[in-house]
Amino acid sequence: MKNNKKWLLLTLGALMMASAACSSKGGNAGAPAAGGSGSSTAPAAKNEAKPTLKSLQIWQKDDYNTYPVAKVLEEKTGYKVQYDMLPQDKPQDKLNLLIASAEPYDAITTVGGSDFKALYSDYAKKGALVDLTPLIDKFGPNIKAAVSQETFDAAKVDGKIYAIPTKSIEFSSVSLMIRQDWLDKLGLSMPTTLEELTAVLKAFKDKDPGGNGDKNVPLTIKGDEPFVQNLVGAFGMPNFWNPVNGKLTPRALDPAFKDYVAFMGDLFKQGLLDKEFGVNKDATMKEKFSSGRAGAVPLHWADVPTVADALKKNQPDAKMVYVPVLKGANGKAGLAATSGFDRITFIPKSSKHPEDTVKWLNAKLDKDTFRTMAIGEEGKHYTFKDGAYNPILPIFTDERNQANNYLMGVDEKNYPTYWQARVRKDPRLFEAWEFLNVKQPASVRITDPLGMAPFMPEYSKNFQQLNTTINEYAVKLIFGAEPIGGLDAFLQKYKAAGSDSSFKEVNDWYATLKK
Repeated sequence: MKNNKKWLLLTLGALMMASAACSSKGGNAGAPAAGGSGSSTAPAAKNEAKPTLKSLQIWQKDDYNTYPVAKVLEEKTGYKVQYDMLPQDKPQDKLNLLIASAEPYDAITTVGGSDFKALYSDYAKKGALVDLTPLIDKFGPNIKAAVSQETFDAAKVDGKIYAIPTKSIEFSSVSLMIRQDWLDKLGLSMPTTLEELTAVLKAFKDKDPGGNGDKNVPLTIKGDEPFVQNLVGAFGMPNFWNPVNGKLTPRALDPAFKDYVAFMGDLFKQGLLDKEFGVNKDATMKEKFSSGRAGAVPLHWADVPTVADALKKNQPDAKMVYVPVLKGANGKAGLAATSGFDRITFIPKSSKHPEDTVKWLNAKLDKDTFRTMAIGEEGKHYTFKDGAYNPILPIFTDERNQANNYLMGVDEKNYPTYWQARVRKDPRLFEAWEFLNVKQPASVRITDPLGMAPFMPEYSKNFQQLNTTINEYAVKLIFGAEPIGGLDAFLQKYKAAGSDSSFKEVNDWYATLKK
């Protein structure tokens, strides 16, 4: 965040001058002046043509301008929009440059993770964004109806709305996938506890049901995610921060951290965990499973069809299934569930048309327009029966597969139901999502307790670095490259690096939820 702040401090004056220049030309009609609360500009003439807007989006594989959703939105809202994309790699760096140079985008949409949420908050605090509060009050009835007050409150900076947040749908996404045919070949039951899983992995190693010889890998994971979903939940740590004795506590400071790395370290020593896991990338990990070398792998439900196809190609008789949520020695169990923002949309001060931009965002959240944007037309893109939306293929995939990238706020009441059409595109996709989010008990889906927390400067500043630090340290402990006896010394440095200040800030907020 230091570099982000430096950019903003150096360019704040230029941004404010650009904003003032736009206002003097009449192009910033309706935008509040610095420190102001509304517009003093007279309304546009009734028949005045709508301006072409310029929108910067997150990366997607197809051109936003030619994708079918763009045409639908132009017809429904009356606004023509020029769409640009952030790069797939290092999008923060590009965004900083664009903000610093006062590029006249009317809307910018980023992903909603903690790093981007912190970046957006920095922009707002440095005066680089338009305060949307008065504009939404005046031109955003659909926005207010669609986006809950809780969601807006979580996105506020210093009590003001600088962005329209797109709330995430709460679901569990990753769990442990296992070779069912290997279990069947060895006459083994599906494991339900950590102890049973260890016995299964040992059988995979000793009896080699895949016939891989010295290339056999009972369990593979990737190096930058040593906290494996389903396994880490059995230690009561499904999320980065979890309740411990009434306080939200990061994994590094959780008493169960030591037990978890000892468990994983024991798997590694026994040869049950991939000896190369520390250098595995996501693609490497998946290839070891889909090639038939590995017996178990953590897998996102969205990756199931691709991995299943690759596995079937290599081993036609292979069968993979999710492991049910495993219980630890103390009976704990859980899968992390998403919470918070999927993406965030804000208007930079360099925008030439902030008032029209809010009108456009509002038009997108008209109930019928939103549904058409998200899942298409009934009878053409989907069918609706017994309360369920089912896609009509292949047109749904061709024309709505990337519709989620046009979202700038959602109809929070209805979108979770509409959205399920997206996972029904492939029976295997829906089966995987349904297993984790319907068939597993609701009690084991543990939402991120900080997902809907307001902006917290200390937490936001330290989040990414602290989690990288603890992940790297966990890998060393599992490998045996660092002795567990050095944990106390590591934690002292960890606390001094920002964990203590983050802990206080997070728990000061957490205490307000209990009042």
